[in-house]
Amino acid sequence: MPNVLVQYQGEIIQSIGETFYMVGVSILFAVLIGLPVGTFLFLCRKGQLLENQLVFSTLNLLVNVTRSFPFLLLVVFLIPFTRLIIGTAIGTTAATVPLAIIAIAHYSRLVEQSLLDVPRGVLEAAVSMGASVREIITKFLYVEARSSLIMGLTTSIISFISYSTIMGVVGGGGIGDFAIRYGYQQFKTDLMTYMIIIMVILVQSIQFFGMSLARWLDKR
Repeated sequence: MPNVLVQYQGEIIQSIGETFYMVGVSILFAVLIGLPVGTFLFLCRKGQLLENQLVFSTLNLLVNVTRSFPFLLLVVFLIPFTRLIIGTAIGTTAATVPLAIIAIAHYSRLVEQSLLDVPRGVLEAAVSMGASVREIITKFLYVEARSSLIMGLTTSIISFISYSTIMGVVGGGGIGDFAIRYGYQQFKTDLMTYMIIIMVILVQSIQFFGMSLARWLDKR
């Protein structure tokens, strides 16, 4: 192991843990809230089962506005809100607030697109069999779109990792923040290179696992 990695081993392990924590919270909110929001965006569209223009327009506007924010500006804009619900705007836990919000908006749009790709005949068959809305969602839509939903979540996770590198501005830590503070600002180019390699390996591992799972779930 290179000497520079041995020297900063403790800090590197801590930064990796901070990245996993921030991304993990983002994934949790993406699935628990982003999935239902994306589902309602689909169901409330014109011509769908729960057609409701007001609900669709409201959710669509919220998702679009959130996704339109440059992430760094979103982090700064949400500082008062973060301080209100966390008690502080500094630290790794505080950094999860803007990450969770962008995660919800990001994944909800991908969920909507995945469900739009489900053949119309699947919905018509479910309705003709007398399935309830909940059954249509869980036993037909999600089952038919499961491969696409996993691919969308994989793409989202990689985006969350990228977003997490910015969280140093609020003391969020993580691999990206470590690379900038110890590698770039202290002119330790080799250390920064090793951090980039770690990030690449992490992203490629997630991409491989996500795509493999999506292919395994794709029964078409």
